[in-house]
Amino acid sequence: MKLLAIDASAGAASACVWEEGKVLGENYTNTHLTHSQTLMPMIDGVLQYARIPLSEIDAFAVSAGPGSFTGVRIAVSSIKGIAMATGKPCVSVSTLEAMAQNLLVLPCTACCVMDARCGQVYNALFSIEDGKVRRLCEDRALSIKELAEECAGLSEPLILVGDGAQLCAKSPEFMEINACLSPEPIQYQRASGVARVAAEKFLRGETVTARELQPIYLRSPQAERSLRLKNKKV
Repeated sequence: MKLLAIDASAGAASACVWEEGKVLGENYTNTHLTHSQTLMPMIDGVLQYARIPLSEIDAFAVSAGPGSFTGVRIAVSSIKGIAMATGKPCVSVSTLEAMAQNLLVLPCTACCVMDARCGQVYNALFSIEDGKVRRLCEDRALSIKELAEECAGLSEPLILVGDGAQLCAKSPEFMEINACLSPEPIQYQRASGVARVAAEKFLRGETVTARELQPIYLRSPQAERSLRLKNKKV
């Protein structure tokens, strides 16, 4: 089984070719360049490095959200286009579940966080033991204070991972609890984490067609929220 996986859910972007539990190649950048400019060249490059033609890819995986509305749309649209052209299935992966894969070798509670703006973070908690990830809650959007209060009662080592990890680590609420910041090389979401989750979902038959693949938003875009607020005042 060969997978092509991508992530463009935040400032970083990456593309990965995966085969039978092994990363054959991965491109990664965290320069905050526009994903619409960088993602397709990264996909083309990683396929060339891995010497895998697009026709040999069995399925296409993407971190479909939560995350940046623009980044998620670009990533999902890219995978939809490639999958539609090749007639291959897609695998939709939670961005938060994918980033938990960065901590597989560390027995801990992975506190996966992304900056959701407006004083909130996107979050999910995962227990990691013996190289296995177990979800503790659904993906959600909540305040840093609410998350810190929930995490204060956890007994396992708590490790912050994701593009919102530093934001939480520097907050007064998290400074009062025993939370560790993951090292920079494994702090941000990567396509290899998407591929690892997608491989398991593919084997369970949890795929969708290109037409069925959709972004996963936990909140409405800011423009929609502003419009609703404006309409209420009229």
